[in-house]
Amino acid sequence: MKLASLKGGRDGRLVVVSNDLAWYTPADRIAFTLQDALDDWDVCEPELRGLAESLEHGSVPKARFHEHDAASPLPRAYQWADGSAYVNHVALVRQARAAEMPESFWTDPLMYQGGSDGFLAPRDPIPLGDEAWGCDLEGEVAVVTGDVPMGASREEALAAIRLVMLCNDVSLRNLIPHELAKGFGFFQSKPASAFSPVAVTPDALPNFRDGKLHGKLEVELNGKPLGEADAGVDMTFDFGVLIAHAAKTRALSAGTIIGSGTVSNRDPDGGPGKPIAQGGVGYSCLAEVRTVETILGGKPVTPFLKAGDTVRIQMVDARRHSIFGAIEQSVVPA
Repeated sequence: MKLASLKGGRDGRLVVVSNDLAWYTPADRIAFTLQDALDDWDVCEPELRGLAESLEHGSVPKARFHEHDAASPLPRAYQWADGSAYVNHVALVRQARAAEMPESFWTDPLMYQGGSDGFLAPRDPIPLGDEAWGCDLEGEVAVVTGDVPMGASREEALAAIRLVMLCNDVSLRNLIPHELAKGFGFFQSKPASAFSPVAVTPDALPNFRDGKLHGKLEVELNGKPLGEADAGVDMTFDFGVLIAHAAKTRALSAGTIIGSGTVSNRDPDGGPGKPIAQGGVGYSCLAEVRTVETILGGKPVTPFLKAGDTVRIQMVDARRHSIFGAIEQSVVPA
């Protein structure tokens, strides 16, 4: 089942989307917003599934689904916590700084709590106040949970996953070092993120197994391929582990979003990833490009995002059909 929120009001209007992303039908009679549905999932989910089936059979009113009309599936959420499940990404960044990699990073996930009071729509521009801030994209996978009890096990956490989607977790890289130096975490360096036009239930994703979404995450910059890393490869911590980590000391409410962190693959030879043009799988963020350039050449060459740059993030199935729709954003001066 595929769900989306059409723009309108702060929380959008819930619709059910056809498997091919061509059509939608309103879900108002079941739940007006996605958060409404998540709050009463046991009741709403079977009815939404029935509506999705009717949409596929053409037995309910339908209209063309246009991705530019969609907000992020949850235009705002009670909680957004982003992990760093691909430890390869962290290891590369620390290697470029000649910083030792703590052994605990391989056993205890990194996670930060981001701003969730307003997300960018998947086709909204990225507002940038100053190019000197070092604006970066981050191609990620994210899940939306139901209620998760404090101290939940990995298995309980996996059972609480309601939806899967893609994410562009925008980062202002040049603000990060100063904030982290204060010893109190991110804030200004993490502006609003964007999520894919459509969120999908795990059972409708044959490539979602063992708490991981397998498949190439296609990232383009200015119309050219930047990355096609497999989201199911080199994911040190699956979503069950990430959710359980977040719920260790507090319960998570329905509608919590948990991110994977930047999708990152190492080369088979164990070295840093290669660009697509050199036969590698490329990168899901510019910081990793610059890190590899620093490791190999002593300094970064690739610039961060500037006004006019465009970013596109999506995942396709075996027939090259988009699964979640595409995040497609341009950078504009704020």
